[in-house]
Amino acid sequence: MLYLVPTPIGNLEDITHRAIRILKEVDIILAEDTRTSAPLLKHFGIEKRVLSHHQHNEHKAVAEIIKFLKEGQDVALISDAGTPAISDPGYLLVREAIKNNVEVICLPGPTAFVPALVNSGLPNDRFVFEGFLPIKKGRQTRLKALINEERTLIFYESPHRIVKTLNDLAEYFGGERPASVSREISKLYEETVRGSIEELLHHFQSTNIKGEFVICVQGSISRNKKD
Repeated sequence: MLYLVPTPIGNLEDITHRAIRILKEVDIILAEDTRTSAPLLKHFGIEKRVLSHHQHNEHKAVAEIIKFLKEGQDVALISDAGTPAISDPGYLLVREAIKNNVEVICLPGPTAFVPALVNSGLPNDRFVFEGFLPIKKGRQTRLKALINEERTLIFYESPHRIVKTLNDLAEYFGGERPASVSREISKLYEETVRGSIEELLHHFQSTNIKGEFVICVQGSISRNKKD
């Protein structure tokens, strides 16, 4: 059995009883960064064989992991924070497990974009999750393709590129487009800032930027006219 186990994105209390039980029962835990996951596992008294599984080694590691699974060992995949395979490693392993008739179970749990979307005050009946925009190649193409998207748009961003991304969103979508930025979700200094893209850009240009960010942007003007 391959389990995808969400881990807290901030507050350790966000982990489920089921997630803790599964991590204690499996034979092997795959961690995006073993150093990051070590405190979490220690906190909950989880002592298992832990292997590294990240974007730089996942292609090579998949075959060995499938071998473990076909031998009858249960494996759990965790990321540094949140649900595996959501802007984190996991897709390749799940795909190969399915091809090899290995049962896959993803536990429900923390995912940063869900509370950010609900907190944004923007329409959340229909939305598009874009994750991280390409840093260079393909960035302009992706943004141009989203200009007329009528559903709420959701992006992930790092503190190093949040200002650049907001500037790009203002350029392609218009600075007046309503948006929100959430950071440090479920942590001590959790914050959601709402306003136009231009207002958010000015805010973060003059702010000491820390944490991981979720940007929500209202859909295109065409949708607003229909509403």
